[in-house]
Amino acid sequence: MIHPHHSALDVVIAIDIGGTTVKGAAVDAAGTVLARQTTSTFDAERDAYASVVAIARQLVDEAAAAGYTTAGIGIATPGLVDPASGTVRFAANLGWDAFPLRGLLEAEFQVAVYVGHDARTAALAERVAHGAGASGTEASASYDPAYDNALIVPIGTGVSSAVVTGGVLVEGATGAAGELGHMQVVPNGALCTCGQHGCIEAYASGTTILERYLERGGTTASSTQEIASVLDTDPVAARVWADAVDALAIGLAGITAVLDPAVIVIGGGVSAAGDTLIDPLHEAVSARLGWRSTPRIEQSALGALGGLIGAAILGWADRVPDAGFARQTLRSLSSAPQGAADA
Repeated sequence: MIHPHHSALDVVIAIDIGGTTVKGAAVDAAGTVLARQTTSTFDAERDAYASVVAIARQLVDEAAAAGYTTAGIGIATPGLVDPASGTVRFAANLGWDAFPLRGLLEAEFQVAVYVGHDARTAALAERVAHGAGASGTEASASYDPAYDNALIVPIGTGVSSAVVTGGVLVEGATGAAGELGHMQVVPNGALCTCGQHGCIEAYASGTTILERYLERGGTTASSTQEIASVLDTDPVAARVWADAVDALAIGLAGITAVLDPAVIVIGGGVSAAGDTLIDPLHEAVSARLGWRSTPRIEQSALGALGGLIGAAILGWADRVPDAGFARQTLRSLSSAPQGAADA
């Protein structure tokens, strides 16, 4: 539900597109969440784009009913993304190929739309939350300089990452920088959704951890979060979790050897496991970096909400948010009631 307000104010619609769910929120310039919605990315009635439109329409309508004007839409999407044109060049999990996401949404809603890669959008939110300046503005005095050389790794339905080097979010020649999930780390390993074998994502996403657990006869847990909670008593859970940690560690050690990050931040829904993931992951990465120091590896302060908060920052493109905005959005999202978008 939306919180009533007596005066007409601007909001932006923030949308985080995942392979399982699409999350959305209407956020004002102070970072207060006025309405929040979540829907399945796919169902019998809708494809991914229709789900995005359903979420956006619900939020725009709720805001308008309470006297708010939508000033823009910020989108965090997986895949190969061209932020300049707002086109998703390719997103296997969404079935998109050269998909003009910004153009379609601007025609639908008649407001400015900003599209960003999900991991880089989450990384933007992490950096702003830690005091970095958005859109080239100066960092605050409290900014942690480790975030100028960082790897942000959201782990949810898939595994992605964003590379920050010298304070710059790296996009790469084709916008594909940071596809950590599709590094092949197990020779002739498990089949990945991308068609390759042995990718990190085939072992370490929230989806594949649960799938591998069930395939191996696990019965104690019915979610990745539950798997993380029974490692001491369920040997199937322990084996599958160890496989996920090992796959991640191989990739993170390799990236560390090349890029020398000061900090690796684990986000997304799987980061909710906290030290159950972070501690063995740090140990496994350290074991592969015996010749050098290991970067800090820590749990994201934003968790699974990083992409949505980053999308709100994108949406407020002409009113540069600061750390207070990111932190207030996190607090507000954590307490806002969550609806379900109409079909």
